[in-house]
Amino acid sequence: MEMTLRWYGSKFDTVTLKQIRQIPGVTGVITTLYDSAPGEVWSRERIRGLKEEVEAAGLHIAGIESVNIHDAIKTGVPEREQYIENYIRTLENLGQEDLHLVCYNFMPVFDWTRTELARVRPDGSTVLAYTQEAVDALEPEKMFESIAGDMNGTIMPGWEPERMEHVKELFELYKDVDDEKLFENLKYFLEKIMPACDKYNINMAIHPDDPAWSVFGLPRIIISKENILRVMKMVDNPHNGVTFCSGSYGTNLNNDLPDMIRSLKGRVHFAHVRNLKFHSPTNFEESAHLSSDGTFDMYEIMKALYDIGFEGPVRPDHGRMIWDEVAMPGYGLYDRALGAAYLNGLWEAIVKNEKMKKR
Repeated sequence: MEMTLRWYGSKFDTVTLKQIRQIPGVTGVITTLYDSAPGEVWSRERIRGLKEEVEAAGLHIAGIESVNIHDAIKTGVPEREQYIENYIRTLENLGQEDLHLVCYNFMPVFDWTRTELARVRPDGSTVLAYTQEAVDALEPEKMFESIAGDMNGTIMPGWEPERMEHVKELFELYKDVDDEKLFENLKYFLEKIMPACDKYNINMAIHPDDPAWSVFGLPRIIISKENILRVMKMVDNPHNGVTFCSGSYGTNLNNDLPDMIRSLKGRVHFAHVRNLKFHSPTNFEESAHLSSDGTFDMYEIMKALYDIGFEGPVRPDHGRMIWDEVAMPGYGLYDRALGAAYLNGLWEAIVKNEKMKKR
């Protein structure tokens, strides 16, 4: 296991590589070319420039999150062929620059969805939060307006203003896409890119939908053990794998997170480990990573990763805003640094306990 932190680049992130380098046990970053549009080919020169910037700070790029999927691919329109070809060229360039992990999602229209970006908790920290009642009371095009004031001047991935200007057109594009059609389009995409993944040893790690149910009537398929195993079987290639995000799968309390991890042995290429606190099954907020601060048993989640022989990158995720920090909601320095230290501590304890059992 390697502990990492997501970094949004020197142009967009309030957190610097120098600060990340000082978090004990963090050796890599998860990043991307944040000013690239879905469907655009990434050049080797730009990829190399990003690598050199990270390596100059004493870190390395442990994975790319994300190479975003164009809507033409998700909806299966004829234009998808060109965008798939562009995606393959990007994968080839990443492989040639010795980058071998790509996290991506297949969520229609919106990326992960929250209805509050700064809910105040009893300790005074602020967190991302979700209530289904708030979603039900809003029209889709009003969602961005409802949270824009809490963005601290930052841009949330998947919620870029220029994208939100076209929400109505995007909903029209997806009007005939249901769960089965989305599965079909995902299968088509994965089958097309697997030869490049095989050639360059690139692990594709699909991120779950968040929350793990339909939002605004849009299909969402990466939501459960049954569905993710279906994706693994329909393109049965070890490079077709999973980003296991405890906070995304965990939005559905019916998901047994440790059991899901164990069912995906050999296919978990990347892990986001975070905690949620529930007030009802559809009213939850992010919490500190500590088990007792939320709903999930973080020891058992890390133990399940250990049990399947997981060796990939892990990152803490969606931290609280604490100590008067002003940053991108969920992606400040302080609470994610605490989360990284806590998760590293759990991992050390697990490793030592297992060694003692073998004596």
